[in-house]
Amino acid sequence: MYPLDGQPALKHVVTRTKSADSITNVVVATSTGAQDDVIAQYAPTFGAEVIRGSESNVLSRFEDAIDTHNPNIVLRITGDCPLIDPTTIDRVVAAVRDDNTDYASNISHRTFPRGLDVEAFTTESFERVASAATTQAEREHVTPYYRENPDEFNIANITSEQVFDNDRYIDRTDLRLTLDEAADYQLLDQLYEKIEYDKIISIRDAIDLIDTEGLNEINESVRQEKV
Repeated sequence: MYPLDGQPALKHVVTRTKSADSITNVVVATSTGAQDDVIAQYAPTFGAEVIRGSESNVLSRFEDAIDTHNPNIVLRITGDCPLIDPTTIDRVVAAVRDDNTDYASNISHRTFPRGLDVEAFTTESFERVASAATTQAEREHVTPYYRENPDEFNIANITSEQVFDNDRYIDRTDLRLTLDEAADYQLLDQLYEKIEYDKIISIRDAIDLIDTEGLNEINESVRQEKV
């Protein structure tokens, strides 16, 4: 709920996700904890539906969302990605929709900045995951079972070269565009303050500004927690 350009970060996540051509419904799957009441209150004003469930068993929230909407394909975007890229979303979804793939992402082999993480999977394959995922980590982080059991699924990894046509934006794993630490917020706040945009900030404009003004120094010392 921290503000970026006067709007909660979550609103930017929802707006950017809805901007992808492949997306039909956006559901914010949050917990039933009192600390998330504010999310449940405001997410509908951002154009998202809300489903609430277990704080630790996040996978069960996805099961509830699937039961409610009965989609063929599910997209997973985490709430700490206020610069999530619609074009990347569409490319990952297309890998599932068009290529006979059970699970596609851009995180199995990273070539994108942190904060542009996209995962998509078929409902049929997720039902198998939900039955087989029994450890706390598998239930909390939703999709590790796919990546840890690649022989059971058709899996695809999308690279930055498949989305961008300029070397400036390819293999930019040196950048953190996620919102986990205070330094991350400082960087994102600078981007939303300085970049002029209509509906959403172009990820290219964000990277251009970071490179031009050396803004990566703001959060380059943050160490990503390993899952």
